[in-house]
Amino acid sequence: QLQLAESGGGLVQPGGSLRLSCAASGFTLDSYAIGWFRQAPGKEREGISCFKISHGRTNYADSVKGRFTISRDNAKNTVFLQMNNLKPEDTAVYYCAADRKVICNTGSFYVEDYNYWGQGTQVTVSP
Repeated sequence: QLQLAESGGGLVQPGGSLRLSCAASGFTLDSYAIGWFRQAPGKEREGISCFKISHGRTNYADSVKGRFTISRDNAKNTVFLQMNNLKPEDTAVYYCAADRKVICNTGSFYVEDYNYWGQGTQVTVSP
């Protein structure tokens, strides 16, 4: 069974940092694009980044560019989202997603492009 599992969310003050993990099982992430999405209460799910490991491509939404960074540990079949200088508007449930056909060559990210999803992890940024 192909699965993704996010972890690392929590409560942090504005300006703080968190690192989210996305662990894959049942497939190797290097043959997929990995997207990060978030969904705040009452809002639609928003794509914030895309990482195509085999192509060496990374894209970020303008809202997080310069603050969030994707990395990977291929030995653990895991990707990470390092989130720095967090703001209250970053509060959301964060999801990782994967798809074989996404190539991460634009700064636009769409829920409908991804076939595999994790369960989400809550990030709350509040004083």
